[in-house]
Amino acid sequence: MIVLVPVYRPGDRLPRLIVDLAAALPETHVVVVDDGSGPTAAGVLAAARDRGATVLRRRVNRGKGIVLKTGFRYVAGHHPGHDVVCVDADGQHLIPDVVRVADRMRDTGALALGVRRFDGEVPLRSRFGNATTRAAFRLATGVPVRDTQTGLRAYPAGLLGWLRTVPGERFEYEMNVLLHAARAGLSIAQVPIATHYQAGNASSHFSSLTDSARIYRPLVWFAAARLLAPGRRAGDGPAAVRSSRPRPATRTP
Repeated sequence: MIVLVPVYRPGDRLPRLIVDLAAALPETHVVVVDDGSGPTAAGVLAAARDRGATVLRRRVNRGKGIVLKTGFRYVAGHHPGHDVVCVDADGQHLIPDVVRVADRMRDTGALALGVRRFDGEVPLRSRFGNATTRAAFRLATGVPVRDTQTGLRAYPAGLLGWLRTVPGERFEYEMNVLLHAARAGLSIAQVPIATHYQAGNASSHFSSLTDSARIYRPLVWFAAARLLAPGRRAGDGPAAVRSSRPRPATRTP
């Protein structure tokens, strides 16, 4: 299995994340894809490479969607048949939760989401934004996804080619993946995970206005299409997707 970590101007937590992932998932390899962070990120990316990660660097900042597709293309070419778990580098995702999401994907052979619990000390914009997009997603697709913005996602190897065809270059890409998966009738497994923010999520590169507009545009389009043709189901996803490792050797409580 491959752990894919998209980064932009990564902080000092990245090298430690590589070490922790290797300890918890010793049979995995970590691939870090940098989105044009520039020379200031050279030190932390070199430290990640020294700890065993493959580091790919884009010269120009293009957005998270482009970075994820770059990673999927690299894995398909250099590690064919391997499942992929996407993990954010900002410290939101706890290692035990990463393992649990990976296990669920391998058990079910389906796309698996780490679904955050939006209670306790959660920034207001995150709590409100998730509730709004969750309701809009269900209206657009009829599918009850509890956390549409989670970056902790596990994909079976059979989905990598399809994932590269989903439109979107920036934060809207991850929403598009769920919209197209729902429209294609793909199973979406959901795993409750801890909600863990560093300094009120100050390290997030999400732009509230611009990126929110990008995310809601396809939601509105899908909702309109569903209302106009409620019985139609597009067959734009793979007919069958299987994990390269149907069951993990060990279980994580």
